[in-house]
Amino acid sequence: MKKLFYIDYPQEHIEGQTHKYRCTYCKEETTIINGRLEGHLPTCEYRIKLESAGYEPDQAKSVKDPVSHDADDID
Repeated sequence: MKKLFYIDYPQEHIEGQTHKYRCTYCKEETTIINGRLEGHLPTCEYRIKLESAGYEPDQAKSVKDPVSHDADDID
């Protein structure tokens, strides 16, 4: 099974950063996760739960590259 986007995971604000959030479980930034299951660490509780429920990460797109890699990092 696959979802178009995996965005229903718990998130927390990164202290000292105005608009940055991360997964509560694996601490990966949302820009790294980018709505993909494989964006979470393999040990992430959220990812493990979904994989055990039958959801599959897209192995072809498991690149750890933030979406805004060419954007200015100004808050």
